[in-house]
Amino acid sequence: MNHPHWIWQHTDWPHFHWQPGRLAALLRQCGQAQGKLLGMLGSVTDAASARSELDTLLQNILTSSAIEGEQLNVGSVRSSLARRLGLEATKDGQVSRRSEGLAELMIDATEQFTEPFTYSRLIHWHHLLFPAPETSLAARSINVGGLRGDESMQVVSERLDRPTVHFEAPPRLGLEQALDEFLEWFELSRNQPELDPFIRAGVAHFWFVTLHPLDDGNGRLTRAITDLALAQGEHQAIRFYAMSASILEDRSGYYAALESSQKATLDITGWLEWFLRTLLRSLQQAMAQIDRVLSKTRFWDQHRDAGLSTEQIKVLSRLLDGGEKGFEQGISAAQYQAVAKVSKATATRHLADLLEKNCLVRLPGGGRSTRYRANTEGE
Repeated sequence: MNHPHWIWQHTDWPHFHWQPGRLAALLRQCGQAQGKLLGMLGSVTDAASARSELDTLLQNILTSSAIEGEQLNVGSVRSSLARRLGLEATKDGQVSRRSEGLAELMIDATEQFTEPFTYSRLIHWHHLLFPAPETSLAARSINVGGLRGDESMQVVSERLDRPTVHFEAPPRLGLEQALDEFLEWFELSRNQPELDPFIRAGVAHFWFVTLHPLDDGNGRLTRAITDLALAQGEHQAIRFYAMSASILEDRSGYYAALESSQKATLDITGWLEWFLRTLLRSLQQAMAQIDRVLSKTRFWDQHRDAGLSTEQIKVLSRLLDGGEKGFEQGISAAQYQAVAKVSKATATRHLADLLEKNCLVRLPGGGRSTRYRANTEGE
């Protein structure tokens, strides 16, 4: 074929290559961020570490499904994960077969990182992703636990009379051999010191999703394989960053990066650049989260004997949590009153007490616009 349209049509497929010079800076940044994150974790208590891991795994599962347009039951998935992590018991009716399967898949992909990734393990993951009976399968038949059928696998969009084919998977003929080649590489590459673990994870992601070997669930299984590769590279099961969440933040960029490389040569530098930038963002977000955990721990250690009321502790916890549940711009007296469910006079008295105990800092401004933030710097 003189001008291959898809990457898998090249005669040298799947012998990928890339330009190390273009990736060197990103690899260095990812390595530094990873080292800093792992170093920060040494200061986190076991309880906080377990909660952070639960939050990370939950975020990974929810966002990986959201990339495919599926919204999961958050409470059910969280309960399934918490039971497997030994954090809480699960009551009857609290979880579903779906959440149990997704939790088991994620735990297997991260905690069992020393185990070989075989065809049978992949098929087991596929069964976990689509447990039977599964109501979502009623709409169309999915060959769970087997490779896709003979019909072509395409991703098509836009007008029906003028469709755009964004992706076409390799033909069904020879798929078993192609998948075996991937699985063999995945195992052998673990012991190749010249192959950077981050690059290996990026290649594994691109290779498997391009093979698209199953009827459905290829994207979610690809991201689980990526988590497995990253866990193998770090030699630890505990996860504190959710790459699927960062992919969801740039979902259109994700598909664009895949499509661009799948329609190009075997030089996948462009895809790896996108992958490493997204990984770096995941690591940086995890560091910010761990920093908030450490800051919160230091705060409560400093003020454990301050004699705070239940209402004061509730408001301070909201301020320290930050994000959507907190008050990133500080809290006003009226907001304190609403959160603590106290009278205006009590709110004023509580705020004055917290200022005197150095639990709060008054932000610039005055009158009704006066706002306060938690004093995490010991000012």
